[in-house]
Amino acid sequence: MDVVELARLQFAATALYHFLFVPLTLGLSILLGIMETVYVMTGRTIWRDMVKFWGMLFGINFAMGVATGITMEFQFGTNWAYYSHFVGDIFGVPLAIEGLMAFFLEATLIGLFFFGWTRLSKVKHLAVTWGLALGSNLSALWILVANGWMQHPTGARFNVDTMRMELTDFMALLFNEVAQAKFVHTVSAGYVTGSVFVLAISALYLLGGRHQALAKRSMTVAASFGLASALSVVVLGDESGYTSGENQKMKLAAIEAMWETKPAPASLTLFGIPNLTTRSTDYAVEVPWVLGLIATRSADKPVLGIDDLLAQARDRIVNGLVAYRAIEAYRADRGRADLRQVIEDNAGDLGHALLLKKLRPDIENATDAEIAAAAELTIPDVPVLFWAFRLMIACGFWFILLFAVAFWLASRQRLEAYRSFLWVAVATLPLPWLAAELGWIVAEYGRQPWAVEGLLPTFLAVSDTGTGNLIASLAGFVLFYSALLVADLYLMTKYVRMGPDAVLGHPVAPPFQRDPIVQPAE
Repeated sequence: MDVVELARLQFAATALYHFLFVPLTLGLSILLGIMETVYVMTGRTIWRDMVKFWGMLFGINFAMGVATGITMEFQFGTNWAYYSHFVGDIFGVPLAIEGLMAFFLEATLIGLFFFGWTRLSKVKHLAVTWGLALGSNLSALWILVANGWMQHPTGARFNVDTMRMELTDFMALLFNEVAQAKFVHTVSAGYVTGSVFVLAISALYLLGGRHQALAKRSMTVAASFGLASALSVVVLGDESGYTSGENQKMKLAAIEAMWETKPAPASLTLFGIPNLTTRSTDYAVEVPWVLGLIATRSADKPVLGIDDLLAQARDRIVNGLVAYRAIEAYRADRGRADLRQVIEDNAGDLGHALLLKKLRPDIENATDAEIAAAAELTIPDVPVLFWAFRLMIACGFWFILLFAVAFWLASRQRLEAYRSFLWVAVATLPLPWLAAELGWIVAEYGRQPWAVEGLLPTFLAVSDTGTGNLIASLAGFVLFYSALLVADLYLMTKYVRMGPDAVLGHPVAPPFQRDPIVQPAE
């Protein structure tokens, strides 16, 4: 593996590992706010006990998320130095705001959450809990604003004098349609993760006949909030599909394994087997109209396939070469206003011309065959995106069904009566994390070959370093993160086995010992 592949592997490994903790933090923070609100309104201590118990698990997860997230920001400077140089003026803005606004808010309030029960009034502690939830969501917002700009760069321009991208419109960066769609979709997925977590652990307690009062109430809250969140994920995922249809057409075509343009109204491929040899999808099962409605919000617009998008990429490469040649000439004579105007007119396609750097250094002399080969680089890995997307969608609809059944049983106060459902809830526990990881694979792997869509190819964004450094640091990350994973699983399992008694300071019953049966008075 070369430097580019090793740098990508390292960042992908750390990002996917870090995102094991983010969704649960988002989901549990809101659930804690809901539970404590009920406690303040009713005064019933069972709800306070619920907040303290689930809050302990939240704290363990939060600490792991912080420890694994900090290292990612350093990787921009170590492994992706040219990326940091080229777009640092834009990308660094939301990251700085996230650290100053959201991270410090979370770090301050989490201490008050744990140590403020006897020092703050009920209402003040409730405000702390909701402030903690707000900080968690604001962290996600600013991170996704930065990531959304990488998917759809807007509010910035290329400065030929500095050879860098510069921020021109902060509001365009903040209200980038891709970033906003990613934010609401991602936090909703986090809410689903938190709800499934609470639902599964509570189901485990009911199966063991332990902590039944706490478990039933927790399951009721998780079922209600989870159902709303799971439905939101589907609706907001549709919005992400529309923004991809507008701004990342190649990613959408790859997700559908769609080589030829589909006439309106375009159908969605429900199932099939992508065939890269014939550039087709074997055994395709299609749903009429759906893709057209998602991608174009209409029934009369076609959805472009990979072949037509390749033709557009070739045109953009040729146009970008005009800007590249003008830049080379402008460096020799910076007084020529005509060259500057040519650069400004064609700078939007300069990134496509830079794809030729993977094939030859003197790209101004590229042949038609090399231009065609460079255009082929714009196709991401079709089978990976095709299957990752469909597995993610299958998980999403499963969550809706699971929460709908849980909500129905909770409304009838029959949760403990259906043990088969409780076992299904427990078995579902890993699926939200699987769906979240698949979602990031679709988003980030589907953006390739771009570090910044249409502007900076990934292979040009890396640092000038040796493979030895990357292999050593990757091995270090694997060892460090594996140790953190063992610690996290140990702590989470320990407190789940001991149950709320360990958190509340009560005598801890042996694991799996059932609650005593209270006999009615004679």
